Amino acid sequence: MKTHHPIEPLIVRVRGHRVMLDADLASVYGVATKVLNQAVKRNAERFPQDFAFQLNAAETANLKSQIVTSSSRDIDLIDKKTNRSQIVTGSQRHRDPRSKPWSFTEHGALMAANILRSEQAAQMSVFVIRAFVRMREQVAANTAIIKRLAEIDKTLMEHDTALLDIYRKLMPLLQPAPAPAETRKRRIGFIDTNKT
Repeated sequence: MKTHHPIEPLIVRVRGHRVMLDADLASVYGVATKVLNQAVKRNAERFPQDFAFQLNAAETANLKSQIVTSSSRDIDLIDKKTNRSQIVTGSQRHRDPRSKPWSFTEHGALMAANILRSEQAAQMSVFVIRAFVRMREQVAANTAIIKRLAEIDKTLMEHDTALLDIYRKLMPLLQPAPAPAETRKRRIGFIDTNKT
């Protein structure tokens, strides 16, 4: 199955983990959010805290302020065979405010695909896992770049300090020499010092 939309934008950071929210994961897997969450509840032993966890009210409010969920995005993410009720169920905007969203880590997203047992979930789980892997690689690459930039900055600072020291030592040498005090011109020849 070919995916026409990037999955990386659906991955958010919560509690120090990169996760996908239940509505987004359900959309990618072609099921209603309610179906996904019910399957997770029926198989709770397969979802330890490092696989899936529910957001608290503050986290939910924070994500709502960060993520603008448009209905066009929801429609794009859902297969054409999906009906309108699934779009409404899957949208964060139309969620019952008392229902806290679930968030799934990379392992939780894979486990969710396994318990859903749908062909689309199995196929799309490959794209979801690859998206998590790409993000992890980007973070590692960014970390390496930041480390290298810090090393370059440190080297430049050391060079700046050395150059400043050289400059301070050269400054006195570069100043124009003070004009010599006027000395009496001596005449050439013999001067009789016995004359009064």
